[in-house]
Amino acid sequence: MIRVLLVDDHAVMRAGFRMILESEDDIAVVAEAANGAEAVAAASAHSPDVICMDVQMPGMDGIAATRELVDAGSEAAVLIVTTFDRDDYLFEALSAGASGFLLKNAGPEELVHAVRVAAAGDALLAPEVTRRVIRRFAGGGGPAAQASPREEDRPSGGLFAPKRPRLDRISSSGPQAAPGAPVVDLTDRETEVLRLIAQALSNAEIAERLFIGEATVKTHVSNVLQKLGARDRVAAVVYAHRHGLA
Repeated sequence: MIRVLLVDDHAVMRAGFRMILESEDDIAVVAEAANGAEAVAAASAHSPDVICMDVQMPGMDGIAATRELVDAGSEAAVLIVTTFDRDDYLFEALSAGASGFLLKNAGPEELVHAVRVAAAGDALLAPEVTRRVIRRFAGGGGPAAQASPREEDRPSGGLFAPKRPRLDRISSSGPQAAPGAPVVDLTDRETEVLRLIAQALSNAEIAERLFIGEATVKTHVSNVLQKLGARDRVAAVVYAHRHGLA
């Protein structure tokens, strides 16, 4: 059972989310909060698997709450749910450690899918978000850089990222090498898996591409992240692009 904490300053919005999520047999809403401070307290009290977090709320906002939860070592995956498709919210949320970014105009099935993806903990960035993240973080810019994606690059639905990416720390994660240089200590197979991770392929898609089992892919992915010193798959994606492996 996936335990969910709903955080939004609008009670009607929380009620709508609760109705959608609790219609699923594998999801239970264990608590609600109206602002970031309440969310931090509720997460401590109820140990949710996924936190659906609004951004703009009175007092502590959702991004500040996400950062506090991650820094405190919370195991909950934070799914940012907002009305605004804004790059600053996207990158601040990912930098704070959010596991996903979903627009409130997404359909009920997208919300349910987003919660399940976040709970799984091994989601990939959607291709639309990969372009925006790579342009910002692997193209020489940092969290403070200004990106202006073209209209056709803007997603129309949910955006998913790996669990707690903390993009502000990517620049120091993993061994540093010249662009195009081989990745130190990775086997040929692990390098191949890293290239496919950078193409935003899921474990199942990588398994199909390489004609190996999905469990074997998971082992390779775990080894790649460990050897790179990367926190998660999004760090590996950025690393691959920085070093010419994508």
